[in-house]
Amino acid sequence: MSRAETGAALAAVAFLLPAPAAAQASQPEPSPPTDRVAWVARLLEPVTALDGPATGHIVGRLAPVTSWNRGPVMLLVLDTSRDDNGDLWLRVLLPRRPNGTSAWIRADTAQLGRTRWRIEISTEQRTVTVFHRGVRVRSFPAVVGAPATPTPHGRFALYDRVRLTPNNFLGTWAIHLTGFSDVLATFDGGQGQLALHGRGGASLRDPLGSARSHGCIRITNAAIGFIATHAPLGTPVLVR
Repeated sequence: MSRAETGAALAAVAFLLPAPAAAQASQPEPSPPTDRVAWVARLLEPVTALDGPATGHIVGRLAPVTSWNRGPVMLLVLDTSRDDNGDLWLRVLLPRRPNGTSAWIRADTAQLGRTRWRIEISTEQRTVTVFHRGVRVRSFPAVVGAPATPTPHGRFALYDRVRLTPNNFLGTWAIHLTGFSDVLATFDGGQGQLALHGRGGASLRDPLGSARSHGCIRITNAAIGFIATHAPLGTPVLVR
């Protein structure tokens, strides 16, 4: 991704810089995602994730950069809690199996921001619909998972964004989600991670509106370009 594209994507999130301890009480406190707004935590350093705020067991350690594009890790905030010292903790959606896995991280290890974007994917209607501030702005026909390799339903988030050459099977962009296939442990050298991506080469043989993918969601290159340059990482994605 170019610097201009990275800047445009980050500009879609209104970030709040971490405040000194004395000023934290006056900062807006994140809330669970709604149809109009969601909070995103951009990791500033390697982070220890727990299964509960402050005193939970270690779930894993999170790197501040993604493995594919080496871009910033921006995680959807699902909930908040304060420990006995008054320190804020965030429950964030993780890119790991089983789908929907979340963990708690200290708020002071992340830069908080808000996104007004939201994406809904219908596997029945085979569409991808983009919302901004709760208002539908675009809807695109899509190729979804085949009956033997269905696109999983649930709540996910945009996780990593990779720009590709136009003749690539995945089209011009691949945007990885926090979700994974329920039936494929691995695929094409990866871990079966779901993605929204464009179309090119052999993938053009499967018409839009069909159910023929291995679980990923394919849309036109123009459509994936719109999402890639407008919806930031961490944007909530509902598949149903």
